[in-house]
Amino acid sequence: MSDLRDKYLRAIAGAGDEAALEALRVQALGKKGEISLAMRELGRMSAEERQEAGPRLNALKDEINAALAARKAALADAALDERLRGEWLDVTLPARPRRQGTIHPVSQVTEEVTAIFADMGFAVAEGPQIESDWYNFDALNIPAHHPARAEMDTFYTHRAEGDDRPPHVLRTHTSPVQIRAMQAQGAPIRIIAPGRVYRADYDQTHTPMFHQVEGLAIDRDISMANLKWVLEEFVKAFFEVDAVDLRFRASHFPFTEPSAEVDIRCSWEGGTLKVGEGDDWLEILGSGMVHPHVLRAGGIDPEQWQGFAFGMGIDRIAMLKYGIPDLRAFFDSDLRWLRHYGFAALDVPSLHGGLSR
Repeated sequence: MSDLRDKYLRAIAGAGDEAALEALRVQALGKKGEISLAMRELGRMSAEERQEAGPRLNALKDEINAALAARKAALADAALDERLRGEWLDVTLPARPRRQGTIHPVSQVTEEVTAIFADMGFAVAEGPQIESDWYNFDALNIPAHHPARAEMDTFYTHRAEGDDRPPHVLRTHTSPVQIRAMQAQGAPIRIIAPGRVYRADYDQTHTPMFHQVEGLAIDRDISMANLKWVLEEFVKAFFEVDAVDLRFRASHFPFTEPSAEVDIRCSWEGGTLKVGEGDDWLEILGSGMVHPHVLRAGGIDPEQWQGFAFGMGIDRIAMLKYGIPDLRAFFDSDLRWLRHYGFAALDVPSLHGGLSR
């Protein structure tokens, strides 16, 4: 029996593939295998012989099975190592240029705006995109008869017939974030609120979903002069010019008083926008001093605190800075457009390193 054991263990150790292993298994343990035939002989033995030979044959069978399994695993490991050597890839090599992804202009400009205002001490605040009617309109001093509250301009969520709860809307601006931030933090406060907003409009310069950033600063002695300085510094940094000329035009927004729309001096020579020079003016944002009703809605006493707010479209200023003619292309998922207007993934905007390298 020891000869049988040595014979098969040597053969198993020398098997070069799984087919050879299977042949050895059948030869040893198959129905007509040598060990199987030896086990059949147990019935012809006496009880004493069977008591001695039976355990030895079972142990031999178990040892052969274990050797077969171990050799099969070793062959599988060797095959895997060989395949991995053939499929080896140096992950430290730089990616192929044609396979590099690009950053969408909206994401890039959002980061640029965040970097500029962070340098002036503004934190980033966020809020839900589905808002209550109160946060989106009432808290911002927008009256019930205001056109913005009409269903032709605003996306209202569905309500079952007879539902008396206040309606919810897809937020039409990021101003509700200002209310939530005031309620959570109180005064003084200095934040920007970038994010998606929704309005029922669609043409070359309007889409049903777009992006805004709003700013809010509240303290005891803030004035329009502070607002003017902040916006001048932002425009100079964003458009990367040394000087800029801003024009404030009186306007009306329910949530600010006084309110002003802000234009920048520019030129359009050759169809290219140049900021800070020329005889043309371009509107870029709305602004004003926060209305006392809005301060109260945010839980802040207007007798003790005052502040300014402003808002602008991220998509719009991206179009102006990078010469993108059609807002709708931002959301077409056209890879050719994105490769043309996109930004390298590692070009993180910073004031010291440059916003648009």
